[in-house]
Amino acid sequence: MNRSVLSGILLTMLSYFLFSVQDASVKWLVVALPVWQILFVRSVTIFGLCLAVGRWRVITDAWRSPVLKPMFIRNLLLLAAWLSYYSAARDLGLAELTTLYYASPILITILAVPMLKEDVPLLRWFAVFIGFVGVLIACDPMGTGMKLSLPVMLALQAAVFWAISTVLLRKTALQERTLVQMTLSSGFFILFTGMAMTVYWVEPSWTDLALMAGTGVIAGLGQYAMFEGMRRAPVSVLAPFEYSSLVWAFIFGFLIWGDIPSSGVVMGAALIFSAGMIVLAGERFGRRARPG
Repeated sequence: MNRSVLSGILLTMLSYFLFSVQDASVKWLVVALPVWQILFVRSVTIFGLCLAVGRWRVITDAWRSPVLKPMFIRNLLLLAAWLSYYSAARDLGLAELTTLYYASPILITILAVPMLKEDVPLLRWFAVFIGFVGVLIACDPMGTGMKLSLPVMLALQAAVFWAISTVLLRKTALQERTLVQMTLSSGFFILFTGMAMTVYWVEPSWTDLALMAGTGVIAGLGQYAMFEGMRRAPVSVLAPFEYSSLVWAFIFGFLIWGDIPSSGVVMGAALIFSAGMIVLAGERFGRRARPG
């Protein structure tokens, strides 16, 4: 396999593992603190890490970056995705919410064709479909009696916003180095969430503050891995590996909260793993079959 593509896949899998750790941390924090505040401290931490690595030059590079406007639009989409997602979470069960949100890898693969001019082989479409079937089996949405409603539409809206922002990330990732993109992303989120802090700020304990900062470090590492992965492989290759975060979510649920996965979860996880292996096999053997 092309080493660049393989490294992109491994970095993407690492990023979704780290994002799953972040989600577990946020699950603890949202009990006492507003989401706006968690995102604000998280973004400040990431911005501080970027400054520590890139010094003040990274600020100058970010201000002069050719992706300044696209990154602004992308982060608006991300903010809209998170607001839609958390609004839907008030009324939808985890199975419904996760199933709807994981429509995004399919949308990413679809959007990669007109927006990025990627050639998506049939095998990748098949892998994305297999992964989504795995999510359906693992979450068992049919057992919850899911019906069309405002929360369902919000969850689907979050998936659409996330898919578009991911495709935009691929376009910007090819034009700017990762550290500058992270500086822009965290800077915009400090701006967006900072305005909300005048209304939603809650005095945190030292433990909560440390956990929020730790979440920022984990998220920063996840962002770096994700941005680098996008630089090295097409989004249609990476899309099925987004499903791997569901597997991590179930693992963390068992280790932290004692949730025992059902047989459907195990079967779904196996299909999700298979989707990733289909992409890996297609890249490896497809490249070997091409004439040199």
